[in-house]
Amino acid sequence: MTLSTAEADKILADNFAPWVLALGLSVAETGEQHAVLRLPWSDQLAREGGGLSGQAMMAAADTACVIALSAARGGFGPMTTVQQSTTFQRPVVGADVLVTARITKLGRRMAFLDITLAADTPDAAPAAHASTVYAFPG
Repeated sequence: MTLSTAEADKILADNFAPWVLALGLSVAETGEQHAVLRLPWSDQLAREGGGLSGQAMMAAADTACVIALSAARGGFGPMTTVQQSTTFQRPVVGADVLVTARITKLGRRMAFLDITLAADTPDAAPAAHASTVYAFPG
């Protein structure tokens, strides 16, 4: 059973720290093995030179993974990030970012995901790519 975007947005509101909520993330899409979040452009998240900060993108990628895993597992449950590796390929300036998290392996105790971050502009190439590993305690 996959989550609706409204259910996924409620997971965001109910389970994330205030500083993560301050990013303004919203769930654009959910599926059995993926989720897409929107990170809205904000001058508050821009770094020197005007590009969106890497810290904001990494937090958005991590958050998208939680939503993708919650959709795949039928709801939110305890999970923790074990590893995240991110490469930045080009800056994002003045545009929202679509954060697409895809589950590549979902086990009973661990999960592996690939995340692509791209500006929400026509024909945008990826701005960043991340891979994560999650553990399910208990």
